Amino acid sequence: MFALMASPAAANFDPPAGCEALVTIQQKDCTVSNHFVCEADPEGSRRRADFNEDGLTYAGMIDDETQWVESFDPFSGAVDRLVEADDPASFSDLLEEGEDAFDFVTMSSYGERVRYVGSDRLLGEEVEIDGVTLDRTAYEIEAFDEDGELLWESAGEEYIHRNWRAFIAGMSTSSGGSGDPITEDSSPVEFIFPGEVGFFSSSPKYGCGAELIRFEP
Repeated sequence: MFALMASPAAANFDPPAGCEALVTIQQKDCTVSNHFVCEADPEGSRRRADFNEDGLTYAGMIDDETQWVESFDPFSGAVDRLVEADDPASFSDLLEEGEDAFDFVTMSSYGERVRYVGSDRLLGEEVEIDGVTLDRTAYEIEAFDEDGELLWESAGEEYIHRNWRAFIAGMSTSSGGSGDPITEDSSPVEFIFPGEVGFFSSSPKYGCGAELIRFEP
């Protein structure tokens, strides 16, 4: 399935056979995110494919509790899969208790193991974007290699859709390696549904080219 997703971007993204397109989200950071479900996946699973001006940048699947089950990096060709979770991510706990911690490990197709530790919490505020009601959340996450060395860390705010049982990107500040922290605003601008112009487009509309260069977080 990931091989099909890795083809260059066209005007529209066609999900693989046996999959149903759900919603397209145009974001502020020159990204368009297409969400879909596939009949071959476990019940409650949800997939997405993200595109920028140059094509596919990410493809992945979560389960009904929003656990990161697998993802594909088109730049390296690596597929990462969840292999263990001392504290699995739980969307249900987030909704019921207002906060959820997680601690899990993924392994790439190249044999690299990475441990992710962090938390999500509700901020107690609803917002409406393009007619869609979302809850604002805050998150923090750290990634460690097999030796326990910090690879990168990130914190910021996101959104959730309660009925879709999905997170939607927002503002983030990330750091790792020797570079300075990077702040990005990936917040949604438009939600496009079946039958609407731009549904399952692979062409981002906002924050691209000269507009992106002018952006100051």
